[in-house]
Parts: sequence; structure tokens; C-alpha cells
Amino acid sequence: MITSRIRIMLVSLTLLFFTNLAFATAKLEDVKGIYLTQGTLENTSRLKYMIKESKASGIDTFVIDFERPSKRTRDNMALIKESGISMVARIVMFHGGGTKAMIQNPKVWQKKYALVDQAVKWGADAIQLDYIRYNTKQKPSPQNAQDIMKIISWYKSKLGNVPLEIDVFGETSFGESPYIGQNAKLFAETVDTLCPMVYPSHYKPFAQHYKTPYKTVHNSLTKIQKQLAKDSPVNVVAYIELSNYHYPMSGAKRTAYIKAQLDAVKDSGAEGWYAWSPQNHYDYLFRLLQSQNKTAAR
Repeated sequence: MITSRIRIMLVSLTLLFFTNLAFATAKLEDVKGIYLTQGTLENTSRLKYMIKESKASGIDTFVIDFERPSKRTRDNMALIKESGISMVARIVMFHGGGTKAMIQNPKVWQKKYALVDQAVKWGADAIQLDYIRYNTKQKPSPQNAQDIMKIISWYKSKLGNVPLEIDVFGETSFGESPYIGQNAKLFAETVDTLCPMVYPSHYKPFAQHYKTPYKTVHNSLTKIQKQLAKDSPVNVVAYIELSNYHYPMSGAKRTAYIKAQLDAVKDSGAEGWYAWSPQNHYDYLFRLLQSQNKTAAR
């Protein structure tokens, strides 16, 4: 016979199970984000400009570098929080990619967790791990992705209900990358969000992909989603680029280049995008989005 205490405990466990299940299967919707360097984050006047223009543009997320946290970092993260913009703390795991000695040594990658913990305490809504891969000199092997997966699983277990995002090379859209140890299908079993870097400037032949940004981004995102199970709860939020370092652009040409990528993300069915500009030059993006918002409001 089940006692009252046991019955209550069983009900509590059942509720906890379904609460966690609901969290695990929650999908993002139409994420619009920009990447901010730590320099921009700690420049209060520039940060306020980014917040103002982002709010006017419909941008809802900042991906912030979190490498050398300071009092200014903490204070300006609070400003972002007050604005209602979500914060994703970007942590670089292995600059340039890790060696076997680094990746297979838990003390090396666990040391980075101090940054993760601090970012969450200061208000980060999610954690994004970048350069979580072997360097390109590593010998190709399916074991490489298993090694990276071990690190991802450890971080996810530590984070609990804090969403975990993983940046992956655009080439993983077409299958496992055995050199660097990135496998989108494998990682999707554990992470909340995959962030494929589908920059047209990174695909060869460079001239062809420069001329066809829509096709490049759309094809990559379609391919990566085909690798995932139909009922996979993982989100796909693509990194797009605001410039192409092979072919400098300005004016209407640059605006069209950005728009083509945004359209490709939308048409692919991905959950959104993060815009990447190393120098955080987002005025072209701001003007494009604000113009689209005005047109839609008519």
C-alpha cells in the first residue's frame, strides 16, 4: 500500500520530470543577435548606442565575449539586462583549436568553467562555447569528435538548466569534420543550440560563394538540419557575416549581401541568426532592419 508520503514524493518526481522535459524540448523562435567584443561591452557609451539601435532594429540578443571579467563587465551586463536584451556569454575554449594533450586533459578544459560560472552569476542567459575543437593539424579520426563530445557533456551536466550553445564550422553542415572533431549530429544529442558559422567567405571557391550568399547559407542550413532527427529539440541559430574579407563592399552592395543571408536563414527554417562583425560595425544591419520594420508597419 502506498503511503501519503510516498504518493507525494512520486507526484513531485513526476512533475519534475515533465518540467525538465518541457525545458529540454523548448524551441527558440526567430532569434536576432549580434556579437560584441569585450572592448565594446566595456565601453559604456558605445554599448548604450548598441542597445538603442538594437532595440529599434528588433535585435533581441547580444553574444558577448567573456574572457577577462571586470567590474565594468559586470556593470554593463546589468545595463543589457535592464534593456530586456538577452545575453549569451561566449567562452573561447581552445584558442586556435586544441592539441591532443589539451583536449584529453580534464584539468585544462575544466579550468574554463570558472568563466562560465561567473558569467551565469552576472546574468548570462546562455553559454556559448567557441573553438571547442581540435586544431587543423590533428590526424583525422572519428575519435576526435568523441573527445570533444566528452567535454560538451561535462559542461552540460554542470550547467543544468542554463542553455548550452556550441559553435561549429560551416563544413559540419555536410557531415562530420574528422580533423577538428566536430560532428553536428552527435553534438545535437546534448546541446541546446548549434551555431554553424555559415560565412560565405569561408567556402571555396571564394568568388562563387561571394556572389551567391543566399544559396551558400541556405544550402548549409538545409544540410545541417537534414542530419538531425525530425523530432530533435536542438535549435539551429546560424552565424552570418556582415562583410567578406576577400571582397570589400560598401553601400547598396553590402546591404544586399547582408539581406541575402538573412533571407536564407529565414527560408531555411532555422531558429534565427547571430551577426558577426569582428570590429562590431553594425550600422548597415541596423539600417536594413529598421527599414524593413518601417515597411512592415505600413
